[in-house]
Formats: sequence, C-alpha cells, structure tokens
Amino acid sequence: MKVSFENPDKVNGLLTITVEEEDFKNDVEKQLKDYRKRANINGFRRGQAPMGLIKKQFGASAKMDAINKVVSDTLNKYIQDNKINMLGRPMPSEKQTPVDLDKEAPYTFMFDIAVAPEFDITLDSNDTIDYYDIKVDDELIDRQVMAFARNAGHRDTTVKDYDPTANDILKGDLRELTENGIVESGVTIMPQYIKVDDQKKLFEGAKLGDIITFNPRKAYADNDAEVRSLLRLKDDDDVNAHTGDFTLQITEISRFVPAEVNQELFDQVYGKDAVKSEEEFRAKIKEGLTAQLQGDEDFEFVQDLRAYAENKVGDLTFPDALLKRMLVENVKDDKNNKENPEDVVNRSYEPSLKALRWDLIRNKIALANEVKVNDEDVRAIAVDTARAQFAQYGMTNLPDEYLQNYLNDMMKRQDYVEACANRALDMKLAAKLKTVVTLNHKEVSIDDFNKMVEEKNEAAKA
Repeated sequence: MKVSFENPDKVNGLLTITVEEEDFKNDVEKQLKDYRKRANINGFRRGQAPMGLIKKQFGASAKMDAINKVVSDTLNKYIQDNKINMLGRPMPSEKQTPVDLDKEAPYTFMFDIAVAPEFDITLDSNDTIDYYDIKVDDELIDRQVMAFARNAGHRDTTVKDYDPTANDILKGDLRELTENGIVESGVTIMPQYIKVDDQKKLFEGAKLGDIITFNPRKAYADNDAEVRSLLRLKDDDDVNAHTGDFTLQITEISRFVPAEVNQELFDQVYGKDAVKSEEEFRAKIKEGLTAQLQGDEDFEFVQDLRAYAENKVGDLTFPDALLKRMLVENVKDDKNNKENPEDVVNRSYEPSLKALRWDLIRNKIALANEVKVNDEDVRAIAVDTARAQFAQYGMTNLPDEYLQNYLNDMMKRQDYVEACANRALDMKLAAKLKTVVTLNHKEVSIDDFNKMVEEKNEAAKA
C-alpha cells in the first residue's frame, strides 16, 4: 500500500492510493468463504459447493468490495491522521484513469481533496466591537401591555355605528340588483380596505340596519379574488358577469376590543396569582423584555463580530472549481430539483462561499476560546426559540408537556437541529467574547435598533 498527498497551492489536494494484492487478498478469501457457507447452488448441499465455482460466480464482486473497503478506510485514516482540514468530501480525481480489476494488482486510485485555506485570527481587549443596548422604557412596556391585551381581546357585536378607524367588520345580507341576481346572507366586509375612494365613502356613517348600495366590481377593480370571495362565487363562475350594483343590509357590526388590564389578564399571561398588580405586571414584562432583547443584542453583536473578524482575516483562497464540482453532484442527487445543476450552483455559489468562509473563521475563534456546543445547548436554544414563537401569540404560560411534544417533533428535522446548533454556537460565542474584546456600548431605542438591523440586511443583499 502506498499513499501520497500533493497540495501545491494549499487548497487543491490530490491524494493517491496504490493498492497491492496483499492489501485485499485476505479479505477476498474471507468473503468467499462466507459466500460458500451461505450459498444455495443447484446440485450441491448448502455450504458444500466447490470453492472454484464460488470464485467463478462471486470472485469479481468480492474483489471489488474488498478493494473499495481498503481504499475507503485508507483514505479516511490518512485524512484523519494527517489532520487535513477537508471541505466537503473526497471526489474521484479528474486525473483518474480507468482501473481494470480483471488485471493483476497494483491498482491506483486518485482523489481530489478540497482543503480549507489556512489563516490566523486572535481576538483580545485590543479589539473594539460595537454592542447595542436596547432601552426597555415605559413606551416599550406600554406596547407589550397592549400586545397582551389585544391577544386576550374579543369582538364586540353590540356596536351600532361603523367606525373605519376601529377596523370594524360589517356583516349583512347581500343582494344583486338584477333579475335573478345573487342573494347571500351573512356576508362580511371591511370597507376601510376598499382602495377606490368613491366606493369606500358609501359606507361612511353606516349604522346597524342601514342598506348600502355599492358596486363590488368597482370597489375591487384589480382584485378578482376579493370579488369572488365576497360574492361567494364558485371556481367556474364568471366574476365579470356581476358588474352591477349590490345592496348590503347591515345585520351586525363587530369591533375588536382589547382585554382590560386587570387580574384576569395577569393570570392569563403569567399564571394564577403570579402577578397581583399592574405595577408587578409591568415589572414582569420589563424583566421578560430585557431577557428577550439581550438575545437580539447578542445576535447583532455576532453580526458585527463577523464583519470585524472577516475584515481582520482578509481575503481567503478557496478551491472554487472543485467545490463547484462537488456542489453540482449534490444537486444531481437531489430528486426534488428540476433545474440544471450547473445553473443552481452558479446562482448559489457566492452566498454559499460567504457562509463557508464565516463558518471557518467562527470555528477557529470558538476553538481558540474553548467554546463548545453540546446536545443540551442545542435543546436549550430549541426551547427558547419555541417559547418566543408561542409568546408572539400571547401563549406565555404554555404547558411543559405541550412544549416538549412540539420540540420532539421539530428535533426530528435535521435542518432545524443544525439551525439550533448554529444559534447555540453564536450565543455561547457572544457570551464568551463579550468578556474578551472591548465593547463599545451604544444605547438605542427598539425602533432605532430595528431600523439599523433592517438597513444592514438590505446593504448585505446589495
């Protein structure tokens, strides 16, 4: 067995394995003996067929299996023993010539290895990175109080006068003013979303019991789907067959009413008697917002850290042609892909390379600072993410059993687990590096913070 590795440009490696007969001979003989024990061949009792017959029938496949195994084991062991920082997987080399296994050994196998570029980066107190502290002020707390109140609110159906500013919903009986026209009861409409002003004005000052004459086709001139939904048309009905006026007799006006800020709301949000006054409620909200926003602050810190670290590292050289060839093969293996693999790779290569570059830099920083992620970290991030998602809908007091069942389903998805692992690494890296680098603290409002993040995201897309 001979193994050689060439890497003249530091990123395009060529690993060559030369296999001699003694490297696989014993494995072939062992396989053939196993075949003989199990083989059912006409004219012979099980396990009693002549070895010559076994070799004739199974010798070629046994030889191929043994050679493939020894090559695979040797390839992986060499990469591991020599600490080659490989990107992706080994690819059969473009320099490989056909191997005829019917001939006697030796056999030569060549593999192209994409090697990660070498670079150094250290971070310490001499490195200054911005850190944005989001103010949790009364205005922000007021917003959250209203959000909780709205989540626990209800629709009041005793309203007598239509108010477009209150997002009222009108319910009534719709009648087309033509012979044998459409007649529908219980139709709902929100006139404030009509874009044609002269049609919208017809509903101004409307009261319960009023009959409004309007033209749906004119009201929703560019929205066939809206007209079709309002008139309850079937898929094969012609929407343009109903261009005249309709009347709507209002039978109900419903208005959304937020819940009162009282003990009932406190209990619904935080559990029975966990909070007993509005002051305690606001304090609890502030505590939750502070913890929640720290996650946003840390996430933005990691983005700024990324920009800083990438700038400090500078340009890196990658084995582009080899990586693209590898990606093309991945796309070809995707049964759901209907596009030309080369087109897919050409479109996605640059974003993928940016992500790979940061992944390499981040991992080196994490290694230098002894930051590691385990299964418990991944699960904790998954729990926090799920709780935040449910909290957006006012479900802050979710039963633990329900949450765990939800997570068990989500953790079966590999993409979800990888996303949580990346998030866990980012958060642990942020916690560690906040004690390593010098932080340039900047206090901002939530609105200014969100605007800044949006602008950065737009700039990144450009």
